[in-house]
Amino acid sequence: MENFPVINMKNLNGNKRASTMEHIKDACENWGFFELVNHGIPHEMMDTVERLTKGHYKKCMEQRFKELVASKALEGVQAEVTDMDWESTFFLRHLPVSNISQVPDLDDEYRTLMKEFAVRLEKLAEELLDLLCENLGLGKGYLKKAFYGSKGPNFGTKVSNYPPCPKPELIKGLRPHTDAGGIILLFQDDKVSGLQLLKGDQWVDVPPMKHSIVVNLGDQLEVITNGKYKSVLHRVIAQTDGNRMSLASFYNPGNDAVIYPAPAVLEKEAEERKEVYPKFVFDDYMKLYAGLKFQAKEPRFELMKNVEANVTMGPIATA
Repeated sequence: MENFPVINMKNLNGNKRASTMEHIKDACENWGFFELVNHGIPHEMMDTVERLTKGHYKKCMEQRFKELVASKALEGVQAEVTDMDWESTFFLRHLPVSNISQVPDLDDEYRTLMKEFAVRLEKLAEELLDLLCENLGLGKGYLKKAFYGSKGPNFGTKVSNYPPCPKPELIKGLRPHTDAGGIILLFQDDKVSGLQLLKGDQWVDVPPMKHSIVVNLGDQLEVITNGKYKSVLHRVIAQTDGNRMSLASFYNPGNDAVIYPAPAVLEKEAEERKEVYPKFVFDDYMKLYAGLKFQAKEPRFELMKNVEANVTMGPIATA
């Protein structure tokens, strides 16, 4: 198995730009994942985010998780658990309207820091979308506009901890799934592993790397690129030792954004006569995804074709 793709963003400024862009293109087409270093988010900020996130879990969430495990008798399970995950989570919404001030139990330092961290991640997500546009032959800003809708994109962070699990062979940290949305930026624990993606028929570890940001592509980018880039099944394997921290930030289309294959991509593929992905309103897809998250994505796309006739084309159809 070839090495997991690691992109050094410093190399985008200089004579290595072309080879770095090719590396990103290959990662998008063949992995659906890549890892960023020198991405511009200060290491000191990331260290503080990690410290406060782990501290918040210890103070506010660890006991609740232990009580949940006890109430469901999960420590003594004898058969595979297929209806829940071994994770402790909460969600922060950043865009279009932040909910950070309303989330209970966060201290002021953590609230302020997560707002600042989100601004950095939002900027990085939009920078990455423009790099993808460049590789796809789409105009700069195309993907941001495609995601915009009437109120701007949805952007939020799922803060997760994966505590030590006595039976990781029976309980997944997080069951296999593809992500429904756009582009996902993950700040993961650099000591405790567990994240894996499916490449071909093999599960491959996403290597923990200090101060890196892991990027993966969601279902919406698969639709917009008409399958040129694909969202990839991934999962989290629980560990018997160590508590794995994970902050996954989802830069997704706005609820009313109309998602469909980019005309410029379809023009390039015209001679191949590939099947065209459906056109739909993002919120409709999310309602469907809510009940089918841990199932194959292909039937979701097929089901969205049934509602396609009712969807009017978005404002960037001719961009």
